[in-house]
Amino acid sequence: MAGIEPPGAPVRELHGVDPQAIADDILSSTEPLLLRGLVAEWPAVRAARESAQAGLAYLRAHCRDATVGAWRGAPEIGGRFFYNHDISGFNFEPQRLKLGAVLDELERLHPLDHPPALYVGSTTVDTSLPGLRDANDVALGDRQALMSIWIGNQTRIAAHHDLPDNLACVTAGRRRFTLFPPGELANLYIGPLDLTPAGQAISLVDFAQPDFEKFPKFAQALAQAQVAELEAGDAIFIPSMWWHHVEALERFNVLVNYWWRQSPAHMDSPANALLMAMLSVRDLPPAQRQAWQQLFEHYVFAADAQQLEHIPPAARGGLQPLDADAARVLRARLLRSLNR
Repeated sequence: MAGIEPPGAPVRELHGVDPQAIADDILSSTEPLLLRGLVAEWPAVRAARESAQAGLAYLRAHCRDATVGAWRGAPEIGGRFFYNHDISGFNFEPQRLKLGAVLDELERLHPLDHPPALYVGSTTVDTSLPGLRDANDVALGDRQALMSIWIGNQTRIAAHHDLPDNLACVTAGRRRFTLFPPGELANLYIGPLDLTPAGQAISLVDFAQPDFEKFPKFAQALAQAQVAELEAGDAIFIPSMWWHHVEALERFNVLVNYWWRQSPAHMDSPANALLMAMLSVRDLPPAQRQAWQQLFEHYVFAADAQQLEHIPPAARGGLQPLDADAARVLRARLLRSLNR
């Protein structure tokens, strides 16, 4: 399974970062960062470097019969989990399987040159592999991070973005990340919002064989791409909203990642605002849509304290900076409006 070699710059590399004292400027970066060897001393990494069988055995030692979501695809898809030919469904079958059975099957498939694709994505470590975190963890300060694990053979995950910041640690195999800044949205040819493989909209471009006649602006995206190839023990920080295409390059691959948001818990997902704007703003006449664009710019994107100086503090209401109580008031007001 071969991927393209993007003409963009390599991801900036950092060496010698202490996994128990990662600097805040790394974990709040607005650019991707490759952290070479960050988790090289994890026992899970050392086992996987010995052999795929040793890596699988290490996982089995923590497996407690958890049921996980898995994707299974025929050998013909070449590990690329994607849509079917008319984007009415997918080229893989989602299943609920025992994690131990998945690990056993990966070991059976390991010697094959063209195996079926098998993938377990975004599974919570503490519930699926209790105790694994005790010796395989990084310190993230007071960030309330969700730790997940991704296990499979040679697979390709289409370019997509995630709302949280992401620290992804390769614990077995190798992975290639091709990343694009958020501004490349229009050049990545993103598919439907409501029919997605895993909740996030994905690029329709096949990165292994890009069709530049069908997707001509993809060449502009590639000019802005950043690429990083990670060995077991390496990690990559992916900022919120950066598009990333992920290739698992070996016959057995494991990644552990941490997700967290740089926003208080009372804030809703911006994706909800996008859907509301599509419902209420997108199809207005052009002049009205432009007027609402100016309102959004004023109250949201360019909002600052100076805009409120002409309003007495006690009268500012929802224009004030949000706290948990103000968020509840706004949410209730919105729900009343939607339920009319």
